Amino acid sequence: MKFGIHAGLWMKAWTDDPAPIFKTAADIGFDGVEVSLLGIGLDRAEEIRAQAVGCGLELTCSTGLGPDADPTSDDPAVRDNAVAVLSEAIQVTARLGSKGLAGVVAAPWGVFDPVNKRARAARSAETLALLDSILDAEGVSLGIEALNRFESDLTSTAAETCAIARACGSDHIGVLLDSFHMNIEEKDPPAALRAAGDKLVHYHVSDNDRGRPGSGRYDFAADARALAEIGYDKWVVAEMFVMAGHASSRDLNIWRDIELDPTDAAVKTLAYLKEVFANVG
Repeated sequence: MKFGIHAGLWMKAWTDDPAPIFKTAADIGFDGVEVSLLGIGLDRAEEIRAQAVGCGLELTCSTGLGPDADPTSDDPAVRDNAVAVLSEAIQVTARLGSKGLAGVVAAPWGVFDPVNKRARAARSAETLALLDSILDAEGVSLGIEALNRFESDLTSTAAETCAIARACGSDHIGVLLDSFHMNIEEKDPPAALRAAGDKLVHYHVSDNDRGRPGSGRYDFAADARALAEIGYDKWVVAEMFVMAGHASSRDLNIWRDIELDPTDAAVKTLAYLKEVFANVG
């Protein structure tokens, strides 16, 4: 079990220099940092990898797609672009020294077409399946994130997301489950984790308000027991977005400060995660 922190906790824009964040995360004691590829391309990957290594950190990666790279589109050119965009993201992930890329990859944020949901899910799986060879070559796993109804109609439950991942037919494609989204959509989050089983390749935590775990009402201990039952031994990454008034905050609908001090929240989060997930993995 490895404990990580998403760089977005401190970022004012996705293009911010991550080096100061790496030092802070390392000083706190995290095993690694998750970086968003929305601000990182092949031109920056080697430098950022060296910065992380210099701090003794591993990296894990997340990304999201826009409407011009929609794997569910009925336009073959748009689906081809999705493959191209994700292929480059996989290459960037590998150059960063990371083994995992996860995020909003089954369909773009905010694209809703529930009438055609079944056909879109099938096209998404067919499109993502085309990434199997590059995932294998680069040694990277892809995690499809289960979101919530306000962000996606295609992957708003763990079951829907796992169905797409399994339909891909790739050992390199699984799911990312996130306590914030599960708190909204799942009647029983631990059951969702158990049902995901070996398709669970990444796990995000924040409390019900997207603040630090343990400060709200989410039952992380129940999730920890479920993870232990399925033998999950990968990343537990705190993905907290807590500061209002920044470009990255607007993207995530953070309209008020959730925590008074991001660094203090990170310190308390790591202590809490070590306590609650101590017997997992």
